[in-house]
Amino acid sequence: MFWRSSGWQDLPLIGHCLRIFTVAMKQREPHESLMVKKSPLDDPENAAHAWARYRQIMKILMSVTVATVLIAVGLLYAYNGAISVHFYIATALGISFTMLLGGGLMGLAFLSNGTGHDESVDNRLPSADELWAPKDDARKDDD
Repeated sequence: MFWRSSGWQDLPLIGHCLRIFTVAMKQREPHESLMVKKSPLDDPENAAHAWARYRQIMKILMSVTVATVLIAVGLLYAYNGAISVHFYIATALGISFTMLLGGGLMGLAFLSNGTGHDESVDNRLPSADELWAPKDDARKDDD
């Protein structure tokens, strides 16, 4: 039995993505695809206020991170004594990177939500019924 492919659309991931795009585009009105809601961050005054608040959050996070690193390295030294300096450097960098990356990304989520930028995103996706419904053009196997 031979299975004949009609092209790259038959690949599972690409075919699924094409279905999502096709269903999403069918839901829109013809004039709607060109219209984009304006974000509150497009206003320079709102953006300046939002980024100032973000910088303030990051300054607080940096001071908390430095305090946490000092406490962690101090406790490690108190319980383990003088270990290799590389151990303390790796510990300090690991804690710093984790806290600053996590806090920075969370701060961006707060910035986006607090300014109303999230509401300006067009997030109308097709429902699960539309995505997973059987295809209309069922293909037949060749014998």
